[in-house]
Amino acid sequence: MNLGLKGKKALVTGASTGLGAAVAMELALEGASLIINSRSAERLEKTADKIEKAAGVKPVTVAADIATEEGLAIVREAVCRDNKKGSVDILFSNTGGPPPGQFLDLPEKVWGESADLLLNSAVKLTRMVLDGMLERRWGRLIYLTSISVLQPVDDLLLSNTYRAAVTAFCKTVSNNYARYGITANCVCPGYTATERLQNLAQKWADDAGKTAEEIMKGFGESAAVKRVGQPEELAALVAFLAGERAAFITGSSIAVDGGANRALI
Repeated sequence: MNLGLKGKKALVTGASTGLGAAVAMELALEGASLIINSRSAERLEKTADKIEKAAGVKPVTVAADIATEEGLAIVREAVCRDNKKGSVDILFSNTGGPPPGQFLDLPEKVWGESADLLLNSAVKLTRMVLDGMLERRWGRLIYLTSISVLQPVDDLLLSNTYRAAVTAFCKTVSNNYARYGITANCVCPGYTATERLQNLAQKWADDAGKTAEEIMKGFGESAAVKRVGQPEELAALVAFLAGERAAFITGSSIAVDGGANRALI
């Protein structure tokens, strides 16, 4: 299937490992040129080398923390290098997750930090690319959230709160700009085999007096397919949403969770 991504430029954040790296690889294999971002320059370069080896073109790498104004300014410089309004056609907005914990476990300071990480970064990245998309009458805004926006997870209060806010932001942007050929969607991963999930499994194992392997097995058992997902499975959906064939899909939050969410809609 030709997704129509040749000649398109994508910005992928959180791209050094896990879901972001898988999305960057998938978009590159479909012919998109890339700007990839994460905080770790070393990890980012390793990912860029892998993408170049697989797809034949090396992405532009931008090491910066998009939870800060300084980091966003660095990304903006890369995005607007060729065009004052930015030449990015596809945004995949993705960051690491905030710390787990219930309400009384979380100090006040971490609420502001998590808002910058999850919500404010998505808003400011969108502002960075939207004018150029409007000028070209084409764009794809794709936000990574979580199945916790469909079914909150008790120990992930910060993620539940701010990823739900990103969902509302995405829906409103879609309502406002879909008429200009710009779609906006959220992808909602369930338990997926990433470093973040391994860390979460270890914390929950320590709290429960179990092993991380036991917790990971439980994550898999919670899905109808009886396993955790792979980053490449989510990346395939993102690539489709980024393409021409997904032009009528907008304002949606799509679960990639192996059937873990039992709700009808």
